[in-house]
Amino acid sequence: MQRIIPNLWYSEKADEAAAFYASLLPDSRVDSVTALPAESPSGPAGSVKVVEFTLLGQPYMAMSAGPFETFNHAISLMIECEDQAEIDRLWSALSEGGKIEQCGWLKDRYGVSWQIVPTALGKMMKDPDRSRARRVAEAMLQMVKLDIDALERAYGGE
Repeated sequence: MQRIIPNLWYSEKADEAAAFYASLLPDSRVDSVTALPAESPSGPAGSVKVVEFTLLGQPYMAMSAGPFETFNHAISLMIECEDQAEIDRLWSALSEGGKIEQCGWLKDRYGVSWQIVPTALGKMMKDPDRSRARRVAEAMLQMVKLDIDALERAYGGE
């Protein structure tokens, strides 16, 4: 069976980042942390840490392998939330020590981009009534942390 496993390269603290993410989400855990037993371009044997972890049942891999490339907006991790309390909780935890951005985006303290969005947003944005979808999009574009009630009011034409 083939799988796609996202692999994240951290300059340092991949194990710390994985443990932090796993503490926030159900069906999540750090599965293993292994030191690379051979010398690599990133350093001597043992200096590179390979971390296998699971978030919401999805496997991930990460490395602490020294500076190479920084994370950017070209890829982000999106969490769909059923209610505002979950949006608020994850937003607060993931943005602490990081940087908040527009439209439900933030960068965490490790530099990874996240989108914290309500599950209902996708349905609203795909509505065949494009004027409803436009109102939701316009409301979202004015927000930093997404607000489900405000999005629903825009969707309803208020």
